[in-house]
Amino acid sequence: MPFEVTSTAFAQGESIPGKYTCDGEDISPPLAWGDPPQDTQSFALIADDPDAPMGTWVHWVLYNLSAEARALPKAVPPEADLPDGSRHGQNSWGRLDYGGPCPPSGTHRYFFKLYALDTVLDLASGASKEQLLQAMEGHILAQTELMGVYARQ
Repeated sequence: MPFEVTSTAFAQGESIPGKYTCDGEDISPPLAWGDPPQDTQSFALIADDPDAPMGTWVHWVLYNLSAEARALPKAVPPEADLPDGSRHGQNSWGRLDYGGPCPPSGTHRYFFKLYALDTVLDLASGASKEQLLQAMEGHILAQTELMGVYARQ
């Protein structure tokens, strides 16, 4: 399998099921990916909505995922530091966890961006998306993304 991020919950460009949104259980969807480049030391994930009225809304920041990982289960626990060594950054709600799609109106696009990095980041839990992007600079070996859409009923 190439280095592509996929989900059993929704396909590229398809609607994200309600259980993964603020209208449902508000749990993270399951994600899986193929083998990254050879020198990968860790993964980072950013999920955001560029269609938000006040600018891009950050739904999920997760980093220092093990280089051996090839998937995230649904409902990743809302803990700052996870048992596998990965860490949650801060989303736009100011929380250290996944916050599902919750558009105020219309259909929004949600991008789950996965980065293969040549290092384990020296970032404490709670980093912002901007801090993560800065820390990743010069360390991204590959990246892939999965885009889903959601509109509230």
